[in-house]
Amino acid sequence: MATCALCRRRFPDEAIADPQAFQDHHLRPERRRTSETVRLCRPCHDQIHALFTNEQLREEYNSVAALRGADRLQGYLDWIRTTTKLSIDVTTSNRVREQR
Repeated sequence: MATCALCRRRFPDEAIADPQAFQDHHLRPERRRTSETVRLCRPCHDQIHALFTNEQLREEYNSVAALRGADRLQGYLDWIRTTTKLSIDVTTSNRVREQR
């Protein structure tokens, strides 16, 4: 059984055809050698990187609890928990694009 650490959706292993459907997320991006990782479904992993810069992830959202509490993620988390999708279209926010 594969479980996303962020949205907590669970998928039987046999239901996952794509080997990249779940990915390791470094809680402290750009410090990969020492960063703890958590297993996220691809939609959640894509979404957090679309909404937050690596600096924000490293300094403010470096735990699953902090990510779950982020205002910017609430609508997404409410929605993703209602679906079994393991692939979604994600657009990087203008705020993140400007800060990169």
